[in-house]
Amino acid sequence: MAARRTPPQRRAALRHGMHAELAAAAALSFKFYRVLAWRYRGGGGEIDLVVRRGRTVAFVEVKARADLDAAVLAIGSVKQERFARAVRHWLVRNPWATGLTLRCDAVLVVPRRWPRHVPDAFPLPF
Repeated sequence: MAARRTPPQRRAALRHGMHAELAAAAALSFKFYRVLAWRYRGGGGEIDLVVRRGRTVAFVEVKARADLDAAVLAIGSVKQERFARAVRHWLVRNPWATGLTLRCDAVLVVPRRWPRHVPDAFPLPF
C-alpha cells in the first residue's frame, strides 16, 4: 500500500494531473474531438474526459507516468470498474448518447513526448 501523501504532495499531484488532462484535451482537439465533460464524477468513479467526434463518444482515462509502460499498467481492473460505474452514471444523465458508438479510450502522457491516444483501450463491461 502506498504511503499517504502530505497536503503539498497532494496539490503537486493534482496539478500534474490537471496538466496531463490539458495536454490530452489539446491532443484530442487536434484530432477533431470536442470535449463534452471534464473530470466527470458520479456513481463512485471519475472520467477524466468525455469527448465526441461524429457519432462516437469516447470516455477517456488520462494517465501521466514516467514511461508508456507504467502509464498502461496504471489502468488496472479496479480502475476500469470505477471508470465503468462513472460511464453508466454519465449515460443515465445523457440518454441522447446511447444510440451512438461508445468506447473507452486512454491518453498516455509521458515527459517530452506528444500524448499518445489509444482508442478503445479497454472494453465497456455492458
